[in-house]
Amino acid sequence: MTRLSTLLTRAAAALVLGSVLVLAGCHKESVKQQQANTAQWKGKFDATVQAYKEGQFVIDGAVLSAVDAGSHFAYLKDTGRLPKTVLLMPGDDSKIRKVHLQYMARMAIDYGFAVYYDDKGTLTQINAINTKARALEDHHAPVKIDDGQQCKTAAGCDSVDQASQRQAGQH
Repeated sequence: MTRLSTLLTRAAAALVLGSVLVLAGCHKESVKQQQANTAQWKGKFDATVQAYKEGQFVIDGAVLSAVDAGSHFAYLKDTGRLPKTVLLMPGDDSKIRKVHLQYMARMAIDYGFAVYYDDKGTLTQINAINTKARALEDHHAPVKIDDGQQCKTAAGCDSVDQASQRQAGQH
């Protein structure tokens, strides 16, 4: 009886190990295929943009907020170098998220280029109607300065500014 349960345990363990190896092999192929597709697609687009953390983008090696990315494309439009097609790719540290698609939909509307992205191995164009275009915004909210720390000069508060701030606070 003991011999039978040991034999069944070993057979079950071998079956589980075999299943894991088969699944790992299948997954490895799909990742390789996806990387090959992305590399193949890169050369067919006028510009490539990588998704970065928290709705930011990497363009030409620089991390840009959505507003800065929009400014970059505005500059390219002004200089006559605006791309007609843009490929949005996942970044090294981040995958393509909904916010990235919404920002790129807004830029596609504003600047008139077509944006494509890799949707699980399928090259998909961002449709501004189906993807709710999101207003471009900065990554960080503006920093508020306390009233006691506001100065009129960039060099800092001088004694006259500090005295006037104290008097204004007392009244």
